[in-house]
Amino acid sequence: MTEARHDAGMRVRREVLGDGHVDRAIATTTPFTEPFQDYITGAAWADVWGRPGLDRRTRSCITLAVLTTLRCEHEIAMHVRAAVRNGLSAAEIGEVLLHTGVYAGVPSANIAFAIAQRTLAELGVVDPPDEQGQGRET
Repeated sequence: MTEARHDAGMRVRREVLGDGHVDRAIATTTPFTEPFQDYITGAAWADVWGRPGLDRRTRSCITLAVLTTLRCEHEIAMHVRAAVRNGLSAAEIGEVLLHTGVYAGVPSANIAFAIAQRTLAELGVVDPPDEQGQGRET
């Protein structure tokens, strides 16, 4: 990968995921995982997220829908945080998950809603659920 492509990918990756997340990923990179980290920096972040055809809010919606469909639980929280960084509200994230549930199945959406609720509460975007599971948007 060229240095320019790597730099472009890292810039987009940091803007979408935040410096803390990217710094942790870099710090835990090993010789075994380095080729994959280079690949996603170039392919995902420079070549796809860096394209002009869709804004980042739309890309976040698509990403959350796909991760929900595939039940990629470990990735959903990261991309809920990214969606908030890209300007989506809790209500909009909920709509993406609800819409996805119709096409991907209720169990997949149920998992994603639980992860999103926890992540949005950690970000202070919504209140954590009380004992009855009720929370409110802030």
